[in-house]
Amino acid sequence: MTPLPAYDANDPAAYVASRLALVGDRDPVPLLAAAPDRIADAVTHLSDNAARRPEAPGAWSVLQVVRHLADSEVVYGYRLRLLVAADPGRIPDIPGYDQEAWAERLSYLRGTLDEAVEDYVAGRRMTIRFLRTLTETDWTREGHHSERGIESVRQIVTLLAAHDMGHEQQIVRIRETLGA
Repeated sequence: MTPLPAYDANDPAAYVASRLALVGDRDPVPLLAAAPDRIADAVTHLSDNAARRPEAPGAWSVLQVVRHLADSEVVYGYRLRLLVAADPGRIPDIPGYDQEAWAERLSYLRGTLDEAVEDYVAGRRMTIRFLRTLTETDWTREGHHSERGIESVRQIVTLLAAHDMGHEQQIVRIRETLGA
């Protein structure tokens, strides 16, 4: 696994650059298609109790990370569809979201790890099917992200691939920290 590049969390441009560097010149679609298997492998044989334990106070548990991945699939899917469906020449606004508020208010500790993985896998299948329908023009469509500025469909897809990679590393780290 390629380690996550360091970046200043208060600098959106640094975040984007670090994530784009993580993917590099690889096609993000095969990375996205393979991610559910990698995530499922990363959580295999994890007990329900261990899946709910954070690696440190105030940090997320493996279950919360997988719930976040499932919800991120919804968010990214919406963003991609928003850009592709916008009138040509129009730059739609892409809203950011508070992932900590989602984790708390959407009860990321609900249900089981298996259910969270199933939700993530189902969302990703839908995303991959959608991406395979895009034209070259669709890939260049742009929107204005509320925190990061102008982003194209291609950039958003690349960021999603890097997002998976980062959370896969987080899951491995949590398991190692917990000895699970």
